[in-house]
Amino acid sequence: MATFNIATIPGDGIGPEVTVETIKVLDKIGQLFGHEFKYTEVLAGGCAIDATGHPLPQETVNICKKSDSVLLGAVGGWQWDTLPGHLRPERALLGLRGELGLYANLRPALLHDALKDACPLRPDIAAGGIDIMVVRELTGGMYFGDRGRKQTDLGEAAWDTEMYAVEEVRRIAKVAFDLARKRKKHVTNVDKANVLESSRLWREVVLEVAKDYPDITLDHLYIDNATMQIIRDPGFYDVMLTTNMFGDILSDEASQITGSIGMLPSASLSGGGPGMYEPIHGSAPDIAGQDKANPIATILSAAMMLKYNFNLDKEAAAIEAAVTAVLATGARTGDIMSPGMRPVGTKEMGDLIVAQLKG
Repeated sequence: MATFNIATIPGDGIGPEVTVETIKVLDKIGQLFGHEFKYTEVLAGGCAIDATGHPLPQETVNICKKSDSVLLGAVGGWQWDTLPGHLRPERALLGLRGELGLYANLRPALLHDALKDACPLRPDIAAGGIDIMVVRELTGGMYFGDRGRKQTDLGEAAWDTEMYAVEEVRRIAKVAFDLARKRKKHVTNVDKANVLESSRLWREVVLEVAKDYPDITLDHLYIDNATMQIIRDPGFYDVMLTTNMFGDILSDEASQITGSIGMLPSASLSGGGPGMYEPIHGSAPDIAGQDKANPIATILSAAMMLKYNFNLDKEAAAIEAAVTAVLATGARTGDIMSPGMRPVGTKEMGDLIVAQLKG
């Protein structure tokens, strides 16, 4: 029996609810395939601020580093919105990414056949299918660059710095090209090389890396054009490689055209050591505690954990198949509800997926 130690961060809002359902799924996978998953719950985000005065306690960092992987629900909420930037719940995410060296963020945007009616695009576009993997650099760029404020003749001014080094670009580009080899062998690089010097360096390095992947088709889009093209023809795109800030925006757009942000998982990876797996949705405090949240994004994040951190491909595929099977029955949480479907809550959706799991 293989044993895996997972640090769980339920966090804020709907985070604890979707995390509970995901643990039920993992426990069932363990029973079916002969694995043991051990969980250590730790604090991060708003709940950590309330308990310790800091969004990312050192104890949380230490436990995450010693774990085989990290499963995160969600952080944030209106009650912490007035705190200074360095004490906001979101700083926990940036801190964990930095402490764990999580430089590669994988955000798949897949339109399930059963949810094509939930896609906001024209039916003829949705019919072509959507299966995009956004590969976002996660520990560089503007989110981690120099920043500050100063007084000027025009009043207070603020700045944030976008900077990338060659090796930062090279390692994330290799992740994108390696993924493309297992998919449709197509990488679209997204930058703003017509304006930004950092993007010019980014593109130069991507072109160099591409020489080692002659079997992969590479093209380029400026970020403003990319946001239009994935609406016009999303089926054309396979792997989209981009920077931290552009990836943050682009992956949320890609998630919406698949029907609901509540459906989409993510994986944050380093060159080794524990990864962090989380849904791309927020904490949704307006529906917290009401059994309304969609747990599928977190459950699929666990599937990514099994695949990318533990090399358990069959187990990951079993979770994905169970989700597909449940959607085919017409069960829907509120965010993906459509006429003629059957409404279910968070807990029932989790139970239904567990029931569909097969070894």
